[in-house]
This record gives sequence, C-alpha cells and structure tokens, in this order.
Amino acid sequence: MKILILGAGGREHTFAYKLAQSPKCSQLFVAPGNAGTAEIAENIDLKVTDFKAIKDFVLKEKIEMLVVGPEDPLVEGITDFFAEDEALKQVKVIGPSKRGALLEGSKERAKEFMAIHKIPTAAYESFTEKSLEAGKKFLETLKPPYVLKADGLAAGKGVLILNDLEEAKQELQNMLAEKKFGAASAKVVIEEFLDGIELSVFVLTDGKNYKILPTAKDYKRIGEGDTGLNTGGMGAISPVPFVDDELMGKIEERIVKTTVKGLQEENIDYKGFIFIGLIKVDNEPYVIEYNVRMGDPETEVVLPRIKSDLVDIFEKVSEGKLNEASLELDERTSATVMLVSEGYPEAYEKSKEITGFDKVEGSIVFHAGTKNEGGKIVTSGGRVIAVTSFGKDYKEALKKSYQNAEKLHFDKMYYRKDLGFDLS
Repeated sequence: MKILILGAGGREHTFAYKLAQSPKCSQLFVAPGNAGTAEIAENIDLKVTDFKAIKDFVLKEKIEMLVVGPEDPLVEGITDFFAEDEALKQVKVIGPSKRGALLEGSKERAKEFMAIHKIPTAAYESFTEKSLEAGKKFLETLKPPYVLKADGLAAGKGVLILNDLEEAKQELQNMLAEKKFGAASAKVVIEEFLDGIELSVFVLTDGKNYKILPTAKDYKRIGEGDTGLNTGGMGAISPVPFVDDELMGKIEERIVKTTVKGLQEENIDYKGFIFIGLIKVDNEPYVIEYNVRMGDPETEVVLPRIKSDLVDIFEKVSEGKLNEASLELDERTSATVMLVSEGYPEAYEKSKEITGFDKVEGSIVFHAGTKNEGGKIVTSGGRVIAVTSFGKDYKEALKKSYQNAEKLHFDKMYYRKDLGFDLS
C-alpha cells in the first residue's frame, strides 16, 4: 500500500517510523517532511493546505491511504475534499471531517459540545470585541488565576493563565481589540481555572468503535518548574504514573464513551484521533480541550509503545471495523525530551548544524524542525529534535533520554532538565 503522511514535525516522523515497519506499506511519502522523514520515506514539497496539489500527487502516485498529521488541513476540510471527489473517495483518509475538526477549530464549539453531552469541563463564557466590556465584568466574578483562550487555532500558544485581574483585563483587550493572536482571537473563551494535574488521553475511533491508546503527560512551559511561556511541548512521558484503574474507568465512562456517542448522535463523520486534554481534580477528570489529531510531543511516546501493525489498525478505522483490530502495547514506560532553539517560543535563529546523531545509543531520535542543507542536517524550527527512550519507569526512561540528549549538539540548544518533577 502506498501511503502519504501530511506534516513536517516530530509527530509525522513518528508516524513514518511506525508505518514504515508494516509489511503492508510498500511506499511511504511525507509532505513536506523533514530531515528525519527523508531517511525512511520520500519527502514531497507540498503545502499541507494546498488540496489541489495534494490531489494531483495522490492521483499521480496512486496513493491508497492519507494520514493527516496537523490540525490545519483537517479544520479546512481535507477529509470532506477527498470524500466528495469521485477520483479521491476511495483513498483511506485518517482524520475527521470538517464538522468533527471543529472540536479543535473552535474552543466555543468544543465547550458547547461538552455542555450538550454532559461531559465534565470548567464553567465558561465566550466574548467578542463587541462584548469586551462584558468580558471584563465576567473576569471580576471569577477567582484567580484567570484562563483566556483564543477560540481559533493558534498553534498551541493561544492560552493565557494570569493571576492578576487587571493584567487579565488588559490581555483580553489585547486578544479581542488588538488581535494578539490574529483571527484566532476574534472570539475568546474565558473559563474557570481548575487546579489539578494535567494528562492526555488519546482515542482512535471510526465514529462508533474506539480504542484508547496509551496515556501521556506533556510539559508545555518553556522553563523548569513549569514556568515561562507556553510552547508546543517540551517533552512527554507515557503512561501517566498517577492514572490508576479507578481514574481510567471514570475517564472512559464519563468522557471517552460520551464523546464518541455525541459524535454519533450529531451524525459527525469521524475517522481518526481524538486527543483529550484532561485535568485531574481530587481524582475526578475534567476536559480542558479536545484536539482532533495526535499531539506533539506526545506522539513520540505513545506510538512507539504500540506493538500492533499501525497500517492494519488504520485500515480498520477506514472500514468502520476498529472493533476487529487488536491493540498490543509495550508495557514499558517511554519518555521524550525536546531539544529546542534558544529563544523559542519567541524569535530564534535557524540553519544551525546538528551533530552527534551517530553517538546516540538506546534511544530513538525523532526530527521536528530539521532540514538537509548542503549535505548537513540543520535546524529549521523552534522545536528541533525529540529524544525518546524506554525504561522500567519514567525515571529510567528519562535518564536514558537525557544521556543521549547530551550527545547531540547545535548552537544555542536548550532543553528542560526537570521533566517528571511533579510525578515523584
């Protein structure tokens, strides 16, 4: 089977790593890919939202499966584009319809979905520039910290958590009136702050059947001790050590089952991943947000733990027969450490040569922001490399990842050295 993966990050390299292991995969393409995917697949210079160019390539190469990595093409309707085109509708697309993707594309829509289907989440209100003053008054009714979320896609950076009321009011103005996050913050959701510990649960569904994938915990803040700006993710651990059978039972009954049932009740075509961002408050799970694809860097710890043939599982998703697929997991813990460019998530320099790949032992190196330049592998993004390792527990897995992170080098490289600090 010929397979095309859309995307360019660590998530897509991890997908390529897993799909390439399947005997069912005859040829693998990644668009646009990175220096890591180039080693196991063929990179194709395509923009993930250029549906016409993607169609031309799919028809030319007779692609049979399309795996959509990032959220943008899903929110823009690539699944519908394929389903509605006579020449493309036989292609197995892993990713929800445009209506399904709204669960990530609009924070307000996600909140409404949770309210309709009685899925536990924080109380909220949403505001636009016209209702800015009402938004400021609503902030006065809440206790700090104050949570402001851009309604639209903001590459994981559209959430602010602030302790000072006046600062929260000013930031609300910056988001709505000054367009701090562009069109993404034309509407802002203000929600009650839930105090607890976060985790992620990943679900693969064909719209009626589902499989719960390994849990993961990622670390979003740039600074140690979870300080500083939010990033796309500085590392992750799977499984989450504090998730016991009781908590997992609550998550499945109250959140996973009700979410999939809600999709069915609303006749939403959904064949793909649901990434449920959760917070545990007094051993009760609440949904912080939905994403409609795998997370990054969580993918780098979740997928390596899946021992089953991923192509086979994706085929079953496409056919609506996910209940027939087997999901065998590696019982060991995996941990990934993200190496980033100094300055990220704000301004940073690119084209720094990366060395030391040949010195890494016992870990998997996933490329995120890399490219080939004149025969050298250089940085091309803020998050550059994810180093993933296995261990009997998260401490052993992290130790191995840190040991190998030290062997890699590029100018102004930075990584957090305290991952897992909140788990012991």
